[in-house]
Amino acid sequence: MTGKRLTKEQRHQTLLDKIEANPLLTDEQLAKELGVSIQTIRLDRLALGLPEMKERAKNLASRALSGDHPASLEVVGELLYCEPGVGGLSRMVAEPGMSLTRYNVIRGHYLFAQANSLAVAVADAPHALTGSARVEFPNPAQVGEELLARARVMEMRGRRYVVEVVTRVEDKEVFQGKFLILAVDEKSLAADKFGVEGKATGNGGENDE
Repeated sequence: MTGKRLTKEQRHQTLLDKIEANPLLTDEQLAKELGVSIQTIRLDRLALGLPEMKERAKNLASRALSGDHPASLEVVGELLYCEPGVGGLSRMVAEPGMSLTRYNVIRGHYLFAQANSLAVAVADAPHALTGSARVEFPNPAQVGEELLARARVMEMRGRRYVVEVVTRVEDKEVFQGKFLILAVDEKSLAADKFGVEGKATGNGGENDE
């Protein structure tokens, strides 16, 4: 919830920013974050021409499924949006089987798998592999939470792509990563010669066992 009452123009801009960051926010969640009624959010959406959450989710899924990018089919979680060379969005619900044995905290490798597969998917190449990754787990993720991973291609240089992925649970960041993705050809894949040794660095936070 915002600390002070916003003007109508400020509220509209904040609404646009929040939906851009997380298209799956419901009217109830938006009302809570902006400190207004659900009816106000609905009126604001109508004024801005924004569809309700179910329609936004359907549009995202349609855009993802309409593409024929091979890597997009291997994303861990539900692919909502994928534009090779630009970015993408995926959703995953944290299930009990992903948590530590005695705690309600999701293991870090599940967050990494969602982010890494999305980073590979957004590389503008028919075949791509992860060369290296620097990752952080700022906050723990809990069972039952909805993990929304957003990827952004930061740099393209030849066959190399630098992709940033941030995973959030509403406004809480639970994963941050920067991936070096390498485009490879079929001959290299068959010969198992990539010229780069894959590695991951960073702290495991509370999500690692």
